[in-house]
Amino acid sequence: MQLKEIGKINVEREGMFIQINKEYVKGLQGLEEFSHIDVLWWFDKCDNNESRAVIEVNKPYKKAPEKLGVFSTRSPQRPNPIALSIAEITHIDYDDSRIYITYIDAMNNSSILDIKPYTPSIDRVEKPKVPKWCGHWPLSYEESGDFNWENEFLF
Repeated sequence: MQLKEIGKINVEREGMFIQINKEYVKGLQGLEEFSHIDVLWWFDKCDNNESRAVIEVNKPYKKAPEKLGVFSTRSPQRPNPIALSIAEITHIDYDDSRIYITYIDAMNNSSILDIKPYTPSIDRVEKPKVPKWCGHWPLSYEESGDFNWENEFLF
């Protein structure tokens, strides 16, 4: 199996955008009609044997149990350091191969593996069930921006 990077994330001074490799720009056709995208990206800072061996983590959230399996967390340390984020598109510059976004929880220069349009019929769950320890978290992407996430994490 071989993964191909399709671009990089930029979270520097110029604003947040996804720089798409030139050979994939045609793949963006029609994306401007969507408000949000699902971005699959690589946690490259955790691409090492030690991080890939993690399958159980110590309490990452203040109200969580003392131990959690890595698949119950959004931890970057996991067998395959793949991340999934939703990002709001502000505009697409086809000439510069850039998708400008409002925010993404990724590090600068992280590799993009794939982009998919966010579609509520597939990506949205009306009444999701979550554990009690995270039941007070925001119910939407939009509400998350105003939530004090620093009060939730232990790292």
